[in-house]
Amino acid sequence: MKMNNRERFSDAELDHIVGQGMIYMCACPAQVADALRKLRELLRYQSACLAKPENDRRVHETIAGFSIAAHAALEDCLEEVIQLEHWDRETLEMPSDLRERLVQEMLRDDNLSP
Repeated sequence: MKMNNRERFSDAELDHIVGQGMIYMCACPAQVADALRKLRELLRYQSACLAKPENDRRVHETIAGFSIAAHAALEDCLEEVIQLEHWDRETLEMPSDLRERLVQEMLRDDNLSP
């Protein structure tokens, strides 16, 4: 089995999305990006397992195949979320109105704390 995983987001882009989520406390796109990073780690691990002739190829091909399918589905999800929230697709910057709303929510929450 050839492990052909098409990636629409680079690792650096996923890191940037996670960073945006951490700065502005907007976890949803960051959660999807983080799940993609973890799937890529799983795929690299399966590739290493497949390189060892003593391993049962069927097991690792199965895991890799489902991981590739999950990766494609999550990339579709992230593309749609970015579009729905009007992120800049080139820079992957969160839109300013969403950043402002999140900052205002954080300030409001801080004012409610004792």
